[in-house]
Amino acid sequence: MSASAPGAPSAPAAQSWGRVRASRRSADKLLIVACTGATVLGALVLGSILLMLIVQGVQGFSPALFTQVTPGPGSAGGGIANAILGSLVMTALGIVVATPVGVLAGTYLAEYGRASHLANLIRFLNDILLSAPSILIGLFVYTLMVRPMGGYSGWAGGVALAIIATPVIVRTTEDMLRLVPGTLREAGAALGAPTSIVIRSVTWRAAQSGIVTGVLLALARIAGETAPLLFTALNNNSWFSPNLMGGVANLPVMIYQFALSPYENWRQLAWAGALLITVTILGLSIVARLVLSGPKGR
Repeated sequence: MSASAPGAPSAPAAQSWGRVRASRRSADKLLIVACTGATVLGALVLGSILLMLIVQGVQGFSPALFTQVTPGPGSAGGGIANAILGSLVMTALGIVVATPVGVLAGTYLAEYGRASHLANLIRFLNDILLSAPSILIGLFVYTLMVRPMGGYSGWAGGVALAIIATPVIVRTTEDMLRLVPGTLREAGAALGAPTSIVIRSVTWRAAQSGIVTGVLLALARIAGETAPLLFTALNNNSWFSPNLMGGVANLPVMIYQFALSPYENWRQLAWAGALLITVTILGLSIVARLVLSGPKGR
């Protein structure tokens, strides 16, 4: 071992835990116990909810669940095929409308607007929309579309879901584009490429995993929304028309109505539909995490 130089300062000795005052040790242990207890309590509550949902929901699963329409009051049998299809159509409509708007708006905030007054105003409005109760969005679309059109429709439901999904995509897109190193933009500009080409060929490619994750999270966000659909698409017990006019069956509203009904068959279908939505949202969340943690998302 080599001896240290005479004039070199010696490394300070690590402070022993025993030298920490007893009050601080007690406070630290108390905080650990409190955090652990809160975690265990939250896990128990969540676990009990999931367990009850699985036990009750699995009993209603059968081939008829995915092939038959919802039964009428007091009827036996039936399924939720029309509600599943209606939810898929309106969710797809909402995400198709929200994705280009959200991605382009997030791109403007990250690449063009940056710290301008207009960009700050858009961020402020986006934050308000992001935290707005979904029932208010349903009332807004009801006033904007349902009343002038003279009735409920799947189009109004899709627009309501699009309004809910848009701020999620805007925020995620902006955050992901801001993580792209500025040197990549400078390299594209040095080659003489205009800003639009740099965005499409460089920054979007570098942030594509994060942008896709934001779209998946927005999809999971709107998949189980009930309040806006109560004011826009409502529900029915049959297949919807191709023009999406009139009440359109959907899983969230079906669960809400059937769970409160006095009919055992309806309540069983509500449990099965709730389990189906939970599994779907869980699957979307897992896919989003896998996309974000993939090689291109790191």
